[in-house]
Amino acid sequence: MTTAASGKPHDGLYRVLGEAPYRVEAVTLVVRDLDALTRFYRDAIGLSVVSAAGGAVRLGAGDTTFLVLRHAPNARPREPREAGLFHTAFLLPGRGDLGAWLLHTEKHGIALTGAADHLVSEAVYLDDPEGNGIEIYVDRPASAWQRDADGSVVMRNERLDHAGLVRAAERPWSGMPPGSCVGHVHLQVGDLDATERFYAGLLGFDVMCRYPGALFLGAGGYHHQLAGNVWNSRGAAVRTEGATGLAEVGLLADGGTLAAARVRCRDAGVSLVEDGDTLVVRDPWGTQLRLRPEPAR
Repeated sequence: MTTAASGKPHDGLYRVLGEAPYRVEAVTLVVRDLDALTRFYRDAIGLSVVSAAGGAVRLGAGDTTFLVLRHAPNARPREPREAGLFHTAFLLPGRGDLGAWLLHTEKHGIALTGAADHLVSEAVYLDDPEGNGIEIYVDRPASAWQRDADGSVVMRNERLDHAGLVRAAERPWSGMPPGSCVGHVHLQVGDLDATERFYAGLLGFDVMCRYPGALFLGAGGYHHQLAGNVWNSRGAAVRTEGATGLAEVGLLADGGTLAAARVRCRDAGVSLVEDGDTLVVRDPWGTQLRLRPEPAR
């Protein structure tokens, strides 16, 4: 595959993700305290500042942006039960990287909110200072993923092998390593049926796993590039402007996938903004998605 950070072929774990017709490019957040959030994502998460201008900071690895922080000091703090972001999930290249990051959190007293072995991946959770959820994870090889008879991926919440991850660390954490990317984005939505109609029916994602209160949506066989849950947001209304939190999810799509999504959205009467080859659309709760063509790999 072509990795977002290095632009070079990446063997092993990420072949399915790298060859998928959709992948996450970047996430944009509206934040009240730009300096504090920039420090957090740099020092705690390991992103580097790619650029800073016009009230926005772009963070990522190398010269590739994973996260955009948009400054709005007077924004209304998002309510926990609103639709929007559940977490942004940063995918690391290997278990040793996740182990090194875990040691980094222990050394610097970085508070975690959870951890789990999901069978397809090993994941650790935390929140940024303004309550935006974050996942740091590493995939298991796709060949090891369990599948049900209908082809859906088996995902569970089991105890994370913390000790094994720490033992796998080969060097101290020094920031997000080459080969990292935003592996998936998990959303808070108001209704799972409407989520499936929009993300699967119109955008063309596959339903990879149905979980109590959640739907995991993948493309190209990956366990999920997007997910939606109603654990905190069942029945949520369309989002209102002027709040902190998720502003936009950027997706890269291959040409055929993007063209087909455009046609389906038009036929369904979904409001679109088209800028050349880029397509901007909002889901049923007003979450904005920016779809643009995947660069040549």
